[in-house]
Amino acid sequence: MPQMQKAVDMFSARVPRYTSYPTAPHFHSGVTEQEYRTWLAGLPADMPLSLYVHVPFCDSLCWFCGCHTKAVNHYRPVRDYCDLLLEEIALVAEALPHRRPVQHIHWGGGSPTLLEPGDMLRLNAALRGHFDVRADAEFAIEVDPRGFTADAARTLGTAGVTRASIGLQDCDPLVQKAINRVQSDEETIFAIEQLRGCGIASINVDILYGLPHQTLASWQRTLEFALGLDPDRLAVFGYAHMPAFKKHQALIPEALLPGIEIRFGMAELAREFFCGHGFVAVGLDHFAKPRDPLGRAARDGTLSRNFQGYTADTAPALIGFGASSIGSLPQGYVQNQTLVPGYRAALKAGRLPIARGITLTDDDRARREAIERLMCDMAVDLNRIVAKYGETTILADTPAALSDLIDAGVVSLNDGKAAIAPEWRAAARLVCAAFDRYLRTGAARHSVSV
Repeated sequence: MPQMQKAVDMFSARVPRYTSYPTAPHFHSGVTEQEYRTWLAGLPADMPLSLYVHVPFCDSLCWFCGCHTKAVNHYRPVRDYCDLLLEEIALVAEALPHRRPVQHIHWGGGSPTLLEPGDMLRLNAALRGHFDVRADAEFAIEVDPRGFTADAARTLGTAGVTRASIGLQDCDPLVQKAINRVQSDEETIFAIEQLRGCGIASINVDILYGLPHQTLASWQRTLEFALGLDPDRLAVFGYAHMPAFKKHQALIPEALLPGIEIRFGMAELAREFFCGHGFVAVGLDHFAKPRDPLGRAARDGTLSRNFQGYTADTAPALIGFGASSIGSLPQGYVQNQTLVPGYRAALKAGRLPIARGITLTDDDRARREAIERLMCDMAVDLNRIVAKYGETTILADTPAALSDLIDAGVVSLNDGKAAIAPEWRAAARLVCAAFDRYLRTGAARHSVSV
């Protein structure tokens, strides 16, 4: 394990999570609806797509949440929003000159399982009606076990869902109360049993460290409970406390949060625990059974990273639906109106609800690939990237950008090949930040790096 004081000093730096490059704070309003339409029209007819649907509603707001979502106390806004999603899906399909194959679907939020069964089926029918969803497509959904019903599980099975991500976070009642997410072990177990009983065999479990009142001992109990659920994958995220960005996070007293040293210890404990029980470490913070597609992708060097985290999905274009959702196309990124009123107004005017985005340069593409390979493989061959993208300063810039991390033993650089030391896997975001030409520009806010 790296020297602890060195780790504490290093991981105090605030850097992006690199689910995209350039990262979302650098998107701008210069990318318009018309440009997005041009990008859609330019996609090759046989290019497979990935579809993301964002449902920005929850029954109650978890105070740790960093997503674009809001709590609702009655269902009408959710039903009305589902109608808007159907309108956007139809508009995007109309903007595409051909009916497109789809190999991956993901419903996220918020809590997409807040949708009533009838609306789940309406949304599913719209996607399948406008796109050619392949028979072997992966269909994933994020599940809040609180209030989850057998009827919801049956509906998801009928819709063709193949994988469910279960939000666990932490199973300690003291921690749960402090983050406004009280969730019994029985609720979690019931949701998983119902999903598996309806043919949804692939289960993810999401847990979160860096929460109030967490200790290494309490975290160990959460790890053991998560393992006992027999998941195929686990995501182990570090809580990002940014109350200036998400005001409800101010309800969590900063004094109750574990410090960098404990956060680092939690990340390392999770890695040692799950790898010790036969899981493969996937990128920075995911774990998978060796035969799971994510585990195979990590082994084969085909792992990818998008706004939902690590994925085995290889589609070159991701289309985002819903307020705040982000699409990733070969030409660049686009993001919808963040708030539902603006999203609604655009659709009611017959417009795609694009608010901002960014057009990629070849240098952006080169740096994006370098960052993605580092996040996925913990190594990158910069010579190959320069040969692929041509004119870029990435090779010339790298020695100076990485010099401090090289001196600290975090990363090596030999003949244009950068590799993160195994014991410094948790520092991947810091290494990636050295390749980020946008990081020092603007007023972006980021979380600590562990």
